[in-house]
Amino acid sequence: MDTHDTSPSAPRLALRGASKSFGLVRALVDGNLVLLPGQVHALLGENGAGKSTLVKILAGAHTPDAGELQIDGVARRFTSPADARNAGIAVIYQEPTLFFDLSIAENIFMGRQPVDRFGRIDYDAMHREVANLLASLGVDLKPQQLVRGLSIADQQVIEIAKALSLNASVLIMDEPTAALSLPEVERLFAIVRALRDRGAAILFITHRLEEVFALAQHVTIMRDGAKVFDAPTAEMTTAKIVAKMVGRDLDTFYPKARIEPGEVKLSVRWLTRIGVFKDVSFDVRAGEIVALAGLVGAGRSEVARAIFGIDPLDGGEVHVAGRRIAHGRPDLAVAAGLAMVPEDRREQGLALELSIARNASMTVLGRLTRFGLISRQREVSLARDWGARLRLKASDLDAPVATLSGGNQQKVVLGKWLATGPHVLIVDEPTRGIDVGAKAEVYAALSDLVSGGMAVLMISSELPEVLGMADRVLVMHEGRISAEIARAEASEERIMSAALGHADSHLGRAA
Repeated sequence: MDTHDTSPSAPRLALRGASKSFGLVRALVDGNLVLLPGQVHALLGENGAGKSTLVKILAGAHTPDAGELQIDGVARRFTSPADARNAGIAVIYQEPTLFFDLSIAENIFMGRQPVDRFGRIDYDAMHREVANLLASLGVDLKPQQLVRGLSIADQQVIEIAKALSLNASVLIMDEPTAALSLPEVERLFAIVRALRDRGAAILFITHRLEEVFALAQHVTIMRDGAKVFDAPTAEMTTAKIVAKMVGRDLDTFYPKARIEPGEVKLSVRWLTRIGVFKDVSFDVRAGEIVALAGLVGAGRSEVARAIFGIDPLDGGEVHVAGRRIAHGRPDLAVAAGLAMVPEDRREQGLALELSIARNASMTVLGRLTRFGLISRQREVSLARDWGARLRLKASDLDAPVATLSGGNQQKVVLGKWLATGPHVLIVDEPTRGIDVGAKAEVYAALSDLVSGGMAVLMISSELPEVLGMADRVLVMHEGRISAEIARAEASEERIMSAALGHADSHLGRAA
């Protein structure tokens, strides 16, 4: 836990009693937030809790219906994002909005480039200032580089540098780590801590509770459009945060049932794809969740895609329920009883413009067709059935699936594949980008599935999730399985050690 000392000081930003309605929908009922200089302040809450509306008020994108906003003790009322920027507030979004065909320097100084005495852009002066900004953030980027081709992490650094160039004293970071690898997250955290130590007030919005304890000194929790809790991070626990967010005590956040494993449902032997992974072998049994852990780039998702037949193989065998699957044939994998929930649900798992019902039934349309026509009644019935089992929150199954929250979209993808009646379910990053309440429901669904005899292979970058849900952990390092760790022996330290290629000698290799 970050124990940075934040002595009492006057608030840099104070929002009190803010409310905002859109027609009959009350998006923000009682928004209250106090940010201190030299402090990272976490803002938590389920999707729909009012966080986004509060942030948009601070960013000048929404004007509140009521409430008071003060910056450094002075009352302010923003009518545009420009007002917020001029008051020293900068927002760093999950996906930065930059001009790809312009340089880093041009993006940072867009609309306010320094000029020489002839009124021409002074590129030398602009490049010098940007080079100093980037150096102060400890990153190896050049002012003349085009933004196109840069990683999301580097784009976020550019947005931070732009905020510093505007002398921003309040930084709002909205889910900044959702698309970052572990090393990129660590670099971002180092930058955030440096900005904090310079006196910036930082509002950090995340669904990952481990990030709260690693970075934040104070926590505000919202529910149903209002602040429901506010306390120093040092006084919080994961269980306490979860209970405050969802409005009820959770007996256990990770409801993994202890089940005696049954017969082997998925058998992988010597799977190899040259340059990506080599000699990957393991089994997953009925009633068992096996986690595939490791750093981004270790080959976890690539192994899963190859097992399902999406990516090619250079060698090895895959058996599902005793039946060998031909390489590169997802259709035969599904027929054999294999299902896969991909990492990127929006791009790979859903047709966003189609209805919830059509997405939920897409894998079994053949069963719903009569005389060449899809039975609307059967389609809706199937979607309603799986929606009820997975606690899907959707008032209209005819609405586009894009209108659902991330957690409910994930439930649609899960239901779509469960409708095929699989023996084995592969889930890649099952709770990425969804709120705590939705995570608990996904975990409950996975626990129910293995209780019913299914075998689950789970790829996850969240170590608490791995430790909470997995019966066994297979750790990958540079395309190979470096360790197999039983649930009782698993810890974050052991998993990370194996992920870095330093597995303890007594940790068994996968069969």
